[in-house]
Amino acid sequence: MKTQNKTLAENRKARHDYFIEETYEAGIELFGTEVKSVKLGKANLKDSYADIKNGEIYVYNLHISPYEKGNIFNRDPLRPKRLLMHKSEIRRLAGLTSQQGYTLIPLSLYQTRGLVKVQLAVAKGKKLYDKREDIAKRDARREIERHIKESYR
Repeated sequence: MKTQNKTLAENRKARHDYFIEETYEAGIELFGTEVKSVKLGKANLKDSYADIKNGEIYVYNLHISPYEKGNIFNRDPLRPKRLLMHKSEIRRLAGLTSQQGYTLIPLSLYQTRGLVKVQLAVAKGKKLYDKREDIAKRDARREIERHIKESYR
């Protein structure tokens, strides 16, 4: 039986700003009101990144809006959130990110079997000319598809 993943939040800008080398799945340590808020789609991954401290991975600048009915149980929306991964995976990521130019970027938050997960990517930053090149390729592909579509009419 195949499980259905429901995307709760996505970092669309990440694929534009970075070359994605590898992706990993990680659990995320959230409090009850944060989980409710995320499941309502009130999370923002823009400008978020992950870092390894003392053998643990934390994600920073992941904004989870306070849950409306959470009152005193709500937490700071921008607090660092711990990611849950195996130690061997954390050591591997530490080795990869120690190389010049590599960083950890959360690509998406999704729900699988009732649990909130993070898709984490090892990424390398793009230069401005790389971004322009990607835009030119995308425009060329659209132009070709439009001409093909018109030729079949």
